[in-house]
Amino acid sequence: MPNNLTLVHSLLLFSTAFIAGSLNAVAGGGSFITFPTLIFTGISPITANATNNTALWIAAMASAGAYRRDLDIPKRELLILCVTSLIGGGIGSVILLYTSADVFKKLLPYLLLSATLVFTFSEPLKKWLQFQSQKSSESPPFFILVIAQLSISIYGGFFGAGLGILMLATLSFLGIKNIHTMNAFKSFLGSCINGIAIFPFMFAGLIAWHQAILMAVGGSLGGYFCAHYARRLDPRFVRIFVIVVGFSMTTYFFIRG
Repeated sequence: MPNNLTLVHSLLLFSTAFIAGSLNAVAGGGSFITFPTLIFTGISPITANATNNTALWIAAMASAGAYRRDLDIPKRELLILCVTSLIGGGIGSVILLYTSADVFKKLLPYLLLSATLVFTFSEPLKKWLQFQSQKSSESPPFFILVIAQLSISIYGGFFGAGLGILMLATLSFLGIKNIHTMNAFKSFLGSCINGIAIFPFMFAGLIAWHQAILMAVGGSLGGYFCAHYARRLDPRFVRIFVIVVGFSMTTYFFIRG
């Protein structure tokens, strides 16, 4: 794998990781930028996926730290969903290791399309979920939420784009209404999923460490600073930007494939 970075590629990876960390702290969708950038700089798709996961894990930890005051949820639910996320993330990463490069390359446009569609329709989805929660005074059984989180975590360990949006849907069923609490919970569970996935990737030698470290610094700075100033930003413009990038990248990989 190419580890000798040119100055242009270094600046490109750092800047896109900074933007991605900022996007993930506010609205999600950062992988729509960093993952294609790694491929554009000469990294194979599976290695790019593992490297992107490793880099943005540290950025997710930075965001979780900035939101730590908003992490106000019962410890029992937090512990169970944390363990579930670790198990699912590990399973998903192992599945990726046993997926051939050709199969993953064929799946890539559809994975990006699915993640982009989930992100695009996330607002109507959240409104529908809120309507359902107000319509029914009873919450679904907790084990159903655990199963949903396990499925989302497996997907996150395998690919991960759009992971935050899927988790927000699960969290809404817990009765969490404060968006900052939901973002804090999402960042924490995301860090569990991405963190555990690093170990199989590392032992398989899939991580391009030079790129990962460079992007981790950029993503951490973007995630930390933007998490602190998220309340001042208009998320509508952020969402439009991410949606345009997501569909552009999806179209590119369908044409390229």
